Amino acid sequence: MDETAAAFERAGEQLAQLDDDWAWLVEQVGPCRIELHPAREPFEALVRAVAYQQLHGRAAEAIVNRLLALFPAQAFPEAEQLLALEDGQLRACGFSGRKVQSLLAIAQARLDGLVPDNAGAREMDDAELVARLTQLPGVGRWTVEMLLIFSLGRLDILPVDDFGVREGYRKLKGLERQPTPGALAALGQPWSPQRSAAAWYLWRVPPR
Repeated sequence: MDETAAAFERAGEQLAQLDDDWAWLVEQVGPCRIELHPAREPFEALVRAVAYQQLHGRAAEAIVNRLLALFPAQAFPEAEQLLALEDGQLRACGFSGRKVQSLLAIAQARLDGLVPDNAGAREMDDAELVARLTQLPGVGRWTVEMLLIFSLGRLDILPVDDFGVREGYRKLKGLERQPTPGALAALGQPWSPQRSAAAWYLWRVPPR
């Protein structure tokens, strides 16, 4: 994964050549240093992504930490352990009723083999993983994209449904409104094959 991290760092140089706005952004933010978790199992990555859905990062982190506190002897619970919890225990961690159902579905899908292990996921391409995992309730494209970027280190993922990415583009270009997901997908075509890094930069657009 050192090679992948280096590829992300080099991505800024390529994005800076797009136009003056991107050159300014890369200069302000510096090299792209995505925090990768290559050893993280897809099951864990999906559970964490569900926790972060539509929440501020600190709030989501607190929920995850309460879940981990239920299993102090290990780094992260196994699917069987998650399924053995009562709904009330998950709700007490801060998960909504809908997210509880998503977590249980993910855990069952891991036992059934629908959610692959780390090695299996690395053998699958982006589209295959998205199609496979979005069959699960509460697991949309954004959730799988977080797995693709931060666990599998895929370089060319643009999460167009992400509010922060669309808002970052709005600020970068001085627009009155955010682009729609479809519009951002089209606008982002020239950023390929560095769209994961582009998203990372758009999350970090400073005031001008």
